[in-house]
Parts: sequence; C-alpha cells; structure tokens
Amino acid sequence: MQRSCRCIKLSRAAYYQIPKGNDRDANIMAAINEIIDKHPRWGFWKTFKALRRKGHRWNHKRVYRVYCELRLNQKRRAKKRLPKRVKQPLLVPQLPNQIWSADFMSDTLYAGKRFRTFNVIDDFNRELLHVEIDTSITAKRLIRVFERIRLDRGLPDVLRTDNGPEFLSGEFVTWAEAAGMMIQYIQPGEPNQNAYIERFNRTYRNELLDLYMFRNLSEVREATYWWMIEYNEQRPHDSLGDLTPAEYMLKNSQNSTLQLST
Repeated sequence: MQRSCRCIKLSRAAYYQIPKGNDRDANIMAAINEIIDKHPRWGFWKTFKALRRKGHRWNHKRVYRVYCELRLNQKRRAKKRLPKRVKQPLLVPQLPNQIWSADFMSDTLYAGKRFRTFNVIDDFNRELLHVEIDTSITAKRLIRVFERIRLDRGLPDVLRTDNGPEFLSGEFVTWAEAAGMMIQYIQPGEPNQNAYIERFNRTYRNELLDLYMFRNLSEVREATYWWMIEYNEQRPHDSLGDLTPAEYMLKNSQNSTLQLST
C-alpha cells in the first residue's frame, strides 16, 4: 500500500482517512433552504446576512460553497401569476366596433420554418379586419397594426383576447388605455370564452392554411389578402342569416337610417 500511494503521489494519511461526506454541511443546507423557501428571490449575500442574524457563524466561503452545491447560484425564474379573471358571458354586440376579438395562430412553410398570424375580427358582423403575418410579432408590432386599422375603421370599445404575453405587455396595455380601448381577458384555458375568433381561426386554417404549401411569407400574405376579400364580401355566414359580413353591415346601416328617419 505504501508503494502504491507513492506511485500516485497520495499520502497514506489521506488514503486511510474516512471521508466525512456532506453530513458536516447538513445544518448549513437546512438553514439555507429554510430562508430560500420563504424568500425565493433573495441572492447569496442577503441569505448569508440572514444566517448571521439568526446567530450562525459559518464562514462566508463555506456557506457559498454549500449555496453553489444546492445550485442556488443559478438564475431562478419565478412563475408568473396571472390576475384572477372573472368568467363573463359571451356578449353579442349590437353595433360595429363595440367588441373586437384577436388571437394568434401558427403554421409552417414548406421548408419547415414556422410563422405566426395575428387575426382581428369585429364580433358584430364577423368581419375580418386584419391578418398580420410574420415569423415574430411583438407587442410593438400589435400597436402598429391597431394604429393602421384605426385610420380606416377606428378602434373598438372592447378588445377580447387571451392571456398571451403580447397582450399582457405593459407597453401594449398602456397604449390601449391611452387609446380608450378596454382589454377583456378571458380565463386561462377557456378558449370558448373567445368563441368568435376561435371559430374564425378554424375556418382560416381549413380553407387556406391547410389547403396549400407555402414557400415563403409573401405567398402566405398574398393568398391571405385575396381570401380575406372573399371571406368578407362573398362567403355567406350561417350566424348572419346566410349574409356576408359586408352585406350584414350594409343591412344594419340601412335599418339604422330608417329608424332615424321615422
């Protein structure tokens, strides 16, 4: 054994010494975990100072070694908590621009590259107002989309959406408040509370996205443009009495004119 230790340059005292293992750090681990459980956002130094306030006199180097062994020095992402959403009935708007619905979809080009679409409809006559198509659509992009729609159509009183990060963005929420557009968030996991846009998404996918293989975004945009015209002006809707969105809007405006004249 003496010759073997000499060959690998290991002292015999170290060879015969019984490893202490991590049991000697068990108290430190328990103390650190107790603090982290109560304050998961605290870093090392705040945790170390809390240990000192509790009367523990361990050296900061030793505490930091145990802290790293527990992998607490890694960046921790706290789970985002959504505000409680109140269940609300699906309102049927009586006039245009009262309630719009918006949602995202995703699909894949022929080469495998993914892209997203941002769809906006008017719940009153199911009119498709806009489809934004790109590989990435941020909250700033949403603001630009609504500003473009605003020039021709104005903005709705209420925008019904899910709890996607783009809709929860502080920048988008601040802009919506300044524009006088209230955002109505549905309950998480309840897409039926946004039924109008969900029904449109199925139609858009069945009649266009699943029907063709697109090589690039330009083809998707062009096909969507022509399909949008057909959807609004030629495609009859069961929920509108077999009228198109354009015909239903015209009929409503004529009825309003008659009521005002009488």
